[in-house]
Amino acid sequence: MAEVLLPRKMEIANDPSKFESPDLLHVLAVIDSHVDRKFIERLLRVSSCKVTVVDSATRALQYLGLDVEEKSVGFEDLKVNLIMTDYSMPGMTGYELLKKIKESSAFRQVPVVIMSSENILPRIDRCLEEGAEDFLLKPVKLSDVRRLRDSLMKVEDLSFTKSIQKRELETENASPVHSQLKRAKI
Repeated sequence: MAEVLLPRKMEIANDPSKFESPDLLHVLAVIDSHVDRKFIERLLRVSSCKVTVVDSATRALQYLGLDVEEKSVGFEDLKVNLIMTDYSMPGMTGYELLKKIKESSAFRQVPVVIMSSENILPRIDRCLEEGAEDFLLKPVKLSDVRRLRDSLMKVEDLSFTKSIQKRELETENASPVHSQLKRAKI
């Protein structure tokens, strides 16, 4: 009988306050192989990422709350910035998981990276066309993870900056003084 693994957070520093830092990206890693799972966990931790690992696409859907049969297993308040999934897994492939995530209104904007040891161009193209952020060939390298992290940090910073600018603009437009100035110019 196969061992069932529950999602778990990986501590990345001895200082718990560092673990709570908003600067750290939270990655959900979906990998059925125990060895590959440990390897990816290590790469992500070394790259200063928070990591949650699950051993199947079904577990990933449960964790995200997208599985109608089961509720999320307990980390529903955590924001996921990136999902990394193996392509070949029993039950549901990484491609099928990608499709379900991209069909979800709650998670369609979360980047998904597919990993595979097989360099099959039609498979890679199909994943990228379906919305995968990237397709990495195994073994995944530290430089791959750092490139992804840096790219996501830029997107997160840009998104944060845009949301602040939008709030400032809304506040500015709601100001009575601003409305009077607008009318005076007309």
